[in-house]
Amino acid sequence: MKTFSMTHIGQRREMNQDYMFTSETAVGNLPNLFLVADGMGGHAAGDYASRFTVEKLVELIGKSGEKEPVAIMKSAVSMTNSLLLTEAQADPAKNGMGTTIVAATVIGNTLYAANVGDSRLYVINQEDITQITRDHSLVEEMVRLGEVRKEDAKDHPDKNIITRAVGVLPEVTADFFEISLKPGDEILMCSDGLTNMIEDDEIRHIVLGQRDIVEKAEKLIETANRNGGKDNITVVLIEPFSDEVKEC
Repeated sequence: MKTFSMTHIGQRREMNQDYMFTSETAVGNLPNLFLVADGMGGHAAGDYASRFTVEKLVELIGKSGEKEPVAIMKSAVSMTNSLLLTEAQADPAKNGMGTTIVAATVIGNTLYAANVGDSRLYVINQEDITQITRDHSLVEEMVRLGEVRKEDAKDHPDKNIITRAVGVLPEVTADFFEISLKPGDEILMCSDGLTNMIEDDEIRHIVLGQRDIVEKAEKLIETANRNGGKDNITVVLIEPFSDEVKEC
């Protein structure tokens, strides 16, 4: 496995409210762990929410006695949601804060992922780019109901309104995904600061067109900034089969 991650404040923001964590080694009963959070809230509240959520998830996953990856992540997300909500209620300056989260672990040839909000996880290969996670956003709901065309969603005035977030309500429901990986697959986790600035096909073109994983991340962030950089930008790239040697 080979991984690389980067975050950038973008061109318009005064503060980076994204936060990430990557570990190629075990965290509790998970053999590796990758997290991306995109905070929301006034002043420093969004920054606090994303950092708090990521740090608590790492702590709780590390302590979990569960064995199954979905059970581990589900419990950790639920507990973190309650802890963040308590923090928000205790400090008026943090009232209304929350964060998206996308989490992933790779076990053998299987990717386990979870998300709340509109930060995303993709699987990219020579054939396609596939969004694995499902956006919890108002516009995505409208797309599912046929009220907005998929191609119009990116420019919709309400595209930044999310329908689920960690730390906002007493209960939060994460979506979980189990995906079989094959050689050549690459995993991209990112905040919407990337996907609002670059179309999926161009993301795939960039990822497949660079010499190494570092250049891929740098090019993605550079392109998002060149296209406007309206938000913070975070990317985590994972090449799960990078250590395997092909048989001749």
